[in-house]
Amino acid sequence: MRERPSIDRRTVLLGGGTAIASLAGCISTSPTPPGDRGEPTQDESSDDSSVEPLKVGGSSTVYPITSDAGSVWNSNPPADDEEYWGPSEYGIDTDERLANYWASKYGFEGSGSSPPFSISVKLSHSGTGLEKLEKGLLDLGNSSAPVAAELTNLGEEELDEFKNHVVGVDAQPIVVSREIYEAGVTQLTAEQVQQIYQGDITNWSEIDAYDGPDKEIQAVGRAEGSGTDTAFRANMLGSPDADMSGVDVRKGQNQNVETVVGKSTNAIAYMALAFVTSETPAVSLEFDGTVYEPGKNLADESYPLSRDLHCYTYGGTSEKEAAFLRMIIHDFGQENYVKPAGYATLTSSRQKEELQKLPDPE
Repeated sequence: MRERPSIDRRTVLLGGGTAIASLAGCISTSPTPPGDRGEPTQDESSDDSSVEPLKVGGSSTVYPITSDAGSVWNSNPPADDEEYWGPSEYGIDTDERLANYWASKYGFEGSGSSPPFSISVKLSHSGTGLEKLEKGLLDLGNSSAPVAAELTNLGEEELDEFKNHVVGVDAQPIVVSREIYEAGVTQLTAEQVQQIYQGDITNWSEIDAYDGPDKEIQAVGRAEGSGTDTAFRANMLGSPDADMSGVDVRKGQNQNVETVVGKSTNAIAYMALAFVTSETPAVSLEFDGTVYEPGKNLADESYPLSRDLHCYTYGGTSEKEAAFLRMIIHDFGQENYVKPAGYATLTSSRQKEELQKLPDPE
């Protein structure tokens, strides 16, 4: 994997961006430095095409993938830019700019440095994104849980309208505050995690490995309706609507969870792997006799909190949607947008399966 360029290089290339401390609400993404999760600035000159922008929104877990991909698409770097495009490195023989190349596979033509159409990415959570997709307010709905688990009110015929495109795999970790980790809680059993979130364990002193003073547990959860919350309930507690009476506070996005745990001295949380930091260390999890360790085997298929990351379309997949999805699912997108976000890339067989779901290119 190539080293990510410096912030100065990214700022010069893509026009800069304004970082903010919290990503609450909906955030539109236009050309901004890839990898930045701050509030983007609006580009007023990059796209004068008559083609409507591709509107993407939903899960904060999938957001780093589609946001970075959309930012680079909008900047439309030339083929000789090896930091952001460099097609020959991925066996692609072209001298076209990035967006022009992928869009041309479905008949869209760019004009110079302007992409054939722009990408707008908004941040909420899975359930909101899928609801907006169904209403026609989005073209792609980011979700970190299957649509059937998110929109439980829909019947089978309605669910069939959602077309699933898997773009990566997240090994959802359990994280704790640094003070708790340093006090000895570097591993938990699945049963202990279950008991914490169901309110049966309320103090860290009840965990044998903990070597510190009595300290109440602050159990942090994601907002109800988020794909991360749905996946955690289903995979850890046995049902998408399992009781979680032990939760003390819920937060809307992974970024908010990261902030709370990082500033607390007694917290535990579940969140996307991409948001783990030195201030929110992930613990090992023992499940059915197997210990799953961060950085080692969390990506194993048997890891109970592993889940697919989805970009849903509705009522079929249009050529415009397919152009953007093909870029992300291709080796180029897996290497540049999925892996740097901290997620596992698709295996060759899964990658082939996902590409076959898309309309045939020209």
